[in-house]
Amino acid sequence: MDDLTFSARRATVTKPETESDLDTRFRNLVQSPLRAGILRYLSARPEEAFDADQLMQTFGRLRLDVENCIRELVAFGVVYAMPGTPVRYAAARPDNAGIDKLLDRFLERRATISTEDQSPSVQRFREMIGRDEKMLIVFEWIRTAAKSDISVLILGPTGSGKELVARMIHELSRRQTAKFQAVNCAALPDTLFESEIFGYEKGAFTGAHDRKPGRLEMANEGTLFLDEIGDLSIVAQAKLLRVLEERRFERLGGNRSIHVDFRLISATNRPLDQFVRDGRFREDLYYRVNAFSIRLPSLRERQVDIPVLAQRFLARYCAANGLPLDAKTFAREAVELLTAYHWPGNIRELESTVSRAALSAPGRSIRAADIEFLHAAEPPPEDNGERLPSLREAERAHIVRILDACSWNKKEAARVLEISRGTLYRKILEFGLEPQAHSGQSRNRARRVSIG
Repeated sequence: MDDLTFSARRATVTKPETESDLDTRFRNLVQSPLRAGILRYLSARPEEAFDADQLMQTFGRLRLDVENCIRELVAFGVVYAMPGTPVRYAAARPDNAGIDKLLDRFLERRATISTEDQSPSVQRFREMIGRDEKMLIVFEWIRTAAKSDISVLILGPTGSGKELVARMIHELSRRQTAKFQAVNCAALPDTLFESEIFGYEKGAFTGAHDRKPGRLEMANEGTLFLDEIGDLSIVAQAKLLRVLEERRFERLGGNRSIHVDFRLISATNRPLDQFVRDGRFREDLYYRVNAFSIRLPSLRERQVDIPVLAQRFLARYCAANGLPLDAKTFAREAVELLTAYHWPGNIRELESTVSRAALSAPGRSIRAADIEFLHAAEPPPEDNGERLPSLREAERAHIVRILDACSWNKKEAARVLEISRGTLYRKILEFGLEPQAHSGQSRNRARRVSIG
């Protein structure tokens, strides 16, 4: 009996794979949009090979996801792993005739265009992804937020792409076919808040010759984006809170209640949690707008991406001006200068700096002398003895001094200051601190400074 059982098991294991089994395995392989996308991408470029970093940037997915998909494609025999460091991957023709036929049939079929591939904002965001995975993590947060109507608060410094992220969430959500209404709260004084947000009836005030719908009404079934929401006055905050709670409002000068169905996305570069503690932002409104938060990193937090992004923006400049993509290149000292700069304007400033340098460079090579920064390092104010610094000014100066001495190692700086890292991060946001261009000198000085 035992011999018969063993023989039956061996026969099952060595049973040749049928065409139906092979077809099922292949369909399961390409059922994943990411695996199918990578397979089509590599097959369309048979003469090229790509490493995991390049595929991560192309598809906007985390390294683990990309590597798992590539591993399965390699195991199936449709992708080839080229030895070397880093490992590069290329399309492969399978040895198995059955798989070869299935692959050809798959590539002949029209590819399904995903929602992400249809989104202009997603394509723009992918250009901001480099080698650092911080932006890929942000992408995963965006995908998560887009699945529901939850209120989202986008945190990040100026120029980091907050409105772009808001548009991505809208374009990937079920509200994508409706309107996206963006309002800059910093440019909206109290006297215009009601008329801009709620609209007005004819004759509501001098100059109101016709009825005008407000941004809320125009965002019905769509998305309302409030940029720099931290700049709203307490009065405006109270009116916004009422709309969020009731989903109803009246136009200025009107008495008819209008129902609205909208998704709220807000953004700020201010420390709203500190504003709540200081009484400058309503706590109940804060919890309403901050149901799900997404924090965008500054460019200095992903320094390894600066050369990658600079080259990408340079290629875009060349394409926009009808030049070959390699018509302009960066000299090594120019790349070093770009990498050492502190970029207070983040992505937006980098893109404009690259365009300006490409325009001013007389030859093909962009030198360090061709690069001009908009935010030159500001000299410290002169001590003329007229006034002593306030407590806030002294606190800010002391934190900057310790951060510079610690080469902006926040863990070490928090230890020296005898505060938690959370408190230090809050202070950095509150004071709007960024590493300065002289921080490289601080690293050398820090080796000589003894901090107890």
